[in-house]
Amino acid sequence: MVDSLSREQRSRVMSHIHSKDTKPEMLVRRLLFAQGYRYRLHARDLPGTPDLVFRGRRLAVFVNGCFWHSHGCPNGTHKPATNAEFWEAKRTRTVERDEQALAALAGSGWRTVTVWECELADLDAVATVLHDALGPPRLHG
Repeated sequence: MVDSLSREQRSRVMSHIHSKDTKPEMLVRRLLFAQGYRYRLHARDLPGTPDLVFRGRRLAVFVNGCFWHSHGCPNGTHKPATNAEFWEAKRTRTVERDEQALAALAGSGWRTVTVWECELADLDAVATVLHDALGPPRLHG
């Protein structure tokens, strides 16, 4: 396959990829909120800046894109043909950073759940995993 994007076009495309408030993250947030859970977003004081934080339950939730975090699914194991060394190094650093953050959180008494982008095809299964980790929602109001 021939790469059809110019350097400027690729730069513009890549500039629209954000690390916060991604579509997968928003889907998980809506799911949890609808079930009655309340959370904090992007806790910068915690290792890895978890996407969702439940401080009272000491649970941090990460919503990871399969490609960016090298998940074992087909999208996560895809290797770009262009600039392969750059992408391999970038993704390896991301995996190492993830491992360090998870270890640091565990060492501080936090539990973690990682929701992978590909898992969102089955929202009921994701809801079950999250509910099992969180327990029942607390009453508010």
